[in-house]
Amino acid sequence: MRQPSHSRHGLSPEEVERSRRENGSNQLSHKKRNSFFHQYLESFGDPIIKILLAALAINLIFLFRHANWFESAGIAVALFLATFVSTLSEYGSESAFIKLQEDAARISCRLRRTDGVKSHPIGEIVVGDLVLLQAGERVPADGLLISGRLTVDQSALNGESKEVTKHPGPGDFSSPDLREKNQLFRGSVVTAGDGVLLVQAVGDRTFYGALSLEMQEDTRESPLKAKLAHLARVISRFGYVAAALTGIADLLNSVVLNYGGHPELMLAELQNPGAMLSNILHAVTLAVTVLVVAVPEGLPMMITVVLSRNMFRMQKDHVMVRKLVGIETAGGINLLFTDKTGTLTRGKLAATCLITGDAVCYDDTRPLPRGTRLFDLLALSSVHNSESMLSDGEPLGGNATDRALLGFVLPLPTGLPVCQKRGGIPFDSARKFSTAAVTGAFQHTFVKGAPEKLLAHCRRYYTESGDIRPLTRVYPLNQKWQELTRDAVRVLVLAVSESPVTEQGDFDDLILIGLVGIRDEIRPEARRAVQQVQGAGVQVVMITGDNRDTAAAIAREAGLLTGSRRERILDSAELRRLSDGELARLLPDIRVVARALPTDKSRLVRIAQEQGLVVGMTGDGINDAPALKKADVGFAMGSGTEVAKEAGDIIILDNNFASIGKAILYGRTIFKSIQKFIVFQLTMNLCAVGVSIIGPFIGIDAPVTVIQMLWINIIMDTLAGLAFAGEAPLAEYMQEPPKNRLDPVMTGPMFGQVFCMGCFTVALCIFFLKTDWIRPLFRFDENPIYFMTAFFALFIFTGILNSFNARTNRLNLLAHLRENHSFITIMALVTAVQLALIYFGGSLFRTAGLRLSELLFVLALSLLVVPVDLLRKCYRKLK
Repeated sequence: MRQPSHSRHGLSPEEVERSRRENGSNQLSHKKRNSFFHQYLESFGDPIIKILLAALAINLIFLFRHANWFESAGIAVALFLATFVSTLSEYGSESAFIKLQEDAARISCRLRRTDGVKSHPIGEIVVGDLVLLQAGERVPADGLLISGRLTVDQSALNGESKEVTKHPGPGDFSSPDLREKNQLFRGSVVTAGDGVLLVQAVGDRTFYGALSLEMQEDTRESPLKAKLAHLARVISRFGYVAAALTGIADLLNSVVLNYGGHPELMLAELQNPGAMLSNILHAVTLAVTVLVVAVPEGLPMMITVVLSRNMFRMQKDHVMVRKLVGIETAGGINLLFTDKTGTLTRGKLAATCLITGDAVCYDDTRPLPRGTRLFDLLALSSVHNSESMLSDGEPLGGNATDRALLGFVLPLPTGLPVCQKRGGIPFDSARKFSTAAVTGAFQHTFVKGAPEKLLAHCRRYYTESGDIRPLTRVYPLNQKWQELTRDAVRVLVLAVSESPVTEQGDFDDLILIGLVGIRDEIRPEARRAVQQVQGAGVQVVMITGDNRDTAAAIAREAGLLTGSRRERILDSAELRRLSDGELARLLPDIRVVARALPTDKSRLVRIAQEQGLVVGMTGDGINDAPALKKADVGFAMGSGTEVAKEAGDIIILDNNFASIGKAILYGRTIFKSIQKFIVFQLTMNLCAVGVSIIGPFIGIDAPVTVIQMLWINIIMDTLAGLAFAGEAPLAEYMQEPPKNRLDPVMTGPMFGQVFCMGCFTVALCIFFLKTDWIRPLFRFDENPIYFMTAFFALFIFTGILNSFNARTNRLNLLAHLRENHSFITIMALVTAVQLALIYFGGSLFRTAGLRLSELLFVLALSLLVVPVDLLRKCYRKLK
């Protein structure tokens, strides 16, 4: 890559264009997005969709000759809705994320070119540009710092929370290294100072861009897709067997039963080619009808509808879903690796307490009175011995510690003494202190630094009123300091020197203002959220770059460490010494990983997945992206880098661990909703298949017509999917253990409910069709159509009532019903349409208007499914 020369005036327009041609632009490449039509075609790869395509083809071949196009049209409509809604949801979700990326690309920076300093979008930066940087700005490209001095946060790149100082120095950019003091990298944040960056790499050639390209790979199949693929295979086998049995039974009925088993008549039928062809076509027609009824063509669409609906719900809870499968996968997580900073903690340093020379602690419970002399000294020290400044009443610039100290004394009192800073020594990690000499109302030097550096030199201290007294009791202060350190609180000493201080630190008789505790506080809701997630059977492991003691203190406060002997804290060095097998055995006991490296995260995810676990990972930096991509579900933080967001499946907009808990709850709710829908649909399918098979043998060749079956399919698929998609997320779902990745979506209790209620409904329908005393109740002798209308109504009403049975395992069928308004609305609509079909369906639906007494009798008979299922539920609870 050719490096253009630079001058202090920057590039000319001609040089900018030449550099762009030779070295590329600063735009990051993204994997080419499939068109809507291409994504639509890909959706036909779903196993159930394939079954429906085969059924549609058979329908067209064997049924079209009889002009029974209604069923074929029904299958085609179901196919279109399932694939179209799925594609639309995925495409819309991806479009929303692309908009976020475009918004990020419009961020501007200041470039110095020959036409002066102007603001340009970061995408217009080229190699050789001069970028002006100051506190609060993000480095937009890789390059060399050629002037100024910067303090930079590179945690997004290397995971290390410690800020580093950058300054001009010898050396070029031939060997990019995050540790080099004169090299800056895209994605870093300037926390203090100002300087000029000479751009050396842009776009995909930056450290940031190279990692972004690595993230654009496909991940493994989601747990739900794997389970539903298995269910599709089971259902298809059931459908094929049922269809085959139906076809064989129909042939036996045509050839054997119709002739009373007489050999001569049966042989004559078999030797009649025209008759046998008609019999075979009739058998195949019936078999295909049963196959179509047996296959739940609404399942793909229902999954998409429930995922899409909950995706919009989750956005209100600060959770943006990039990929629909991310929601349902979240519900199956049984191991979650989480960041500390910004997720469990606020992600912002804050001063939490002041300990004075007489060992009095001022904190939230006992605030330091404003207007006292001691408060004025604390405020003056925080304002002047700092690289941070006030902007619109908020701390700006400087490092995180300076901003925390300044925030501790805000708002500043109106009567604060006026001073001017006349010099000082900036903080340096080697010196471990900084100073600020002031004049005006106060004429001494403020000193700030590490307790081990300053506390031993404090001979006196200020009282609350500002009096100076001898500091004779240092032990209580040392004790407080050690206690705070054990609780992951960083301690600084603020003092005053009445004589000048040199860079060598020749302190003499310092006057103590106090010890200030600074920490990244645990979010107030974090502990309860961690308990909720752990209560859901999810192992939570905190991964942090902090040292072991700090990490342990945060983990205890967050509730990750409870004091159990089995709980393990490991650091990166210990992880490296463990083989994969040893680490796999220790994995269930690990709660904290300290001093973690990016490679540790990816390794932990890999080993956990090899154990069959469904793994979640949180992250915000470029260094987190590989693990986010590899995990079953990646939670990227809203304040994180674009690379992390692109690698993740779900974006936590408020960076809050509690929102991750909500995502898990929504995932479980989705899984429950899908299970409820499957129970309802398979119960109705079993009834339809059973009646279709048994009907011809009891003298009723078509108990349900093709057009009636189309209406039944609409209820079972489209409308039921919409109804169950609105099920409310219940806290009780978080008290259940997570599902294993290999666990089937159909459980034993679900099979029991489908079999029990399906068989009962079939028995009820057969009872209705064959009982002699029922037919006269529906004017059978006058016209059989009234009787068949009543049977059609019975079939539909039992299905509606079974939907109430399927939606809850409680004895109270109305439990949480008001929280799913769509269920009430849709079932009321189905009932209304069914009544309209009874009275206005005519010959198209083979219906005729029933009398009120007839309708009430059908309703009463249909209601039997409710007490029968209540008995089943009671039996299960007693087991």
